[in-house]
Amino acid sequence: MTSADLRPAPVPRNRTDPPALLGRDSAAAYRGLIADVAGRIAERFATVDRPWTGAAPAALAPAVAAVDLDRPLESFDAAFEEVGGLYLDDAVWFHHPRYLAHLNCPVALPAVAAETVLAAVNTSVDTWDQSAGGTLIEQRLIDWTAQRIGLGPDADGVFTSGGTQSNLHALLLARDEAVEAVLLKHRIETGTPMRGVEVLPRLRFFASPHSHFSVVKAARLLGLGEDAVVTVPADDWFRLNPAALDAAIETCREQGNVPAAVVATAGTTDFGSVDPLGPIAEIAAAHRVWLHVDAAYGCGLLVSLEHRGLLEGIGSADSVTVDYHKSFFQPVSSSALLVRDRASLRHVTHHADYLNPAEGALPNQVDKSLQTTRRFDALKLWMTLRTLGPDAIGAMFDRVCALADEAWDWLANDPRFEVAAPPSQLSTVLFRLAGADDDTHRRAREALAASGEGMVAATRVEGRIALKLTLLNPETVLDDVVPVLEALARHGKTVQEQA
Repeated sequence: MTSADLRPAPVPRNRTDPPALLGRDSAAAYRGLIADVAGRIAERFATVDRPWTGAAPAALAPAVAAVDLDRPLESFDAAFEEVGGLYLDDAVWFHHPRYLAHLNCPVALPAVAAETVLAAVNTSVDTWDQSAGGTLIEQRLIDWTAQRIGLGPDADGVFTSGGTQSNLHALLLARDEAVEAVLLKHRIETGTPMRGVEVLPRLRFFASPHSHFSVVKAARLLGLGEDAVVTVPADDWFRLNPAALDAAIETCREQGNVPAAVVATAGTTDFGSVDPLGPIAEIAAAHRVWLHVDAAYGCGLLVSLEHRGLLEGIGSADSVTVDYHKSFFQPVSSSALLVRDRASLRHVTHHADYLNPAEGALPNQVDKSLQTTRRFDALKLWMTLRTLGPDAIGAMFDRVCALADEAWDWLANDPRFEVAAPPSQLSTVLFRLAGADDDTHRRAREALAASGEGMVAATRVEGRIALKLTLLNPETVLDDVVPVLEALARHGKTVQEQA
């Protein structure tokens, strides 16, 4: 029996069938298809009159469940019409000026155009022989970002899927650096080897109570457990307290544990707080502890024309997370992890004979990444910078920060509301309906979304629900925000009257 005997018979293809794959023979079909889809989406954008329909899962799930994926439709047009009803009709439109909920931004047009390019070419930025120029473009953007941060000549990094992956990546490096240091010290002092697994239960990460949940998640994924994260108290502005950090590290050592990393945040999700990076960096350096700065939200400060000073001290970090798909106005996903010392990236390097053999001399981004196959997301940022420039991006971020100040002042001066936190250093605003309980806030927020009048987020401050404006649309102005707040007050009053 030969290998040919094991193969199924080929399915004949009629030469008149429409092409299914993008290639030389389908270039004209590709042009028409993309132009058609772009036209339809453009019509949607031009006519969207609210950020969301408020659709509930129970309303949408039956239609999706009813689709028979084993029976294709007769044409792409039919499939697009179907997805219109299943998805687009009830999509959440982040570009709408009354979308004020989560850290989702409207996206830069050059980046959207770049998505078309990278999806069509389908480059995987893992090895040189799969990406070539893509490798160099990504590396150039890593170098540019590292220079903006001030990490020094030995810096490096890699694009990731988002802040959660970037934080996991950084804390993996911190974990392995700490383990190596303990093993070396033990060998020098005792002359005997020690296994790395024996060190893991003693490792500790230090973070404020307002750091991103991915820090705790990373500790779990890295085999350390949630107890490995030591919560360091914050000040009245929800920033990590440097004196408390210093004391916590001292206590850690007294207990026989190993301080592995300090996680500072440049832009907390709820409060937009930027930890005092300079003092924290000094403490981390004094204790010889890895400093990671989660600037997923606050990375827009790197190009800010007015608020760059909030990042003073970030250049002393050992690693930094940036989410371009937040404050650089990029489509998801577009994030990166930057490190001060490229040698630390060895902890994620694995050489596979078929892919990136150890004797290879070509630049392979997979050597630095948790991912193997990886989209060329760097192209989006490249096209945005080359078209708009960093100053324009920074000016847009400055506008949303200024809008947050205006919205906070408006709320503080309206007796129907009360502010739930001091003014943000970035672009979030926390507030409550005056005198309302948690149930009223929940129901008023749900009613607002269902009405299509606007969208806001919610969180907890000191145990109580607070509503949140997350402002990331530079085209939104106070006149867009006020009607949403007015509607919230109206819905809240209705809820209280019905109680």
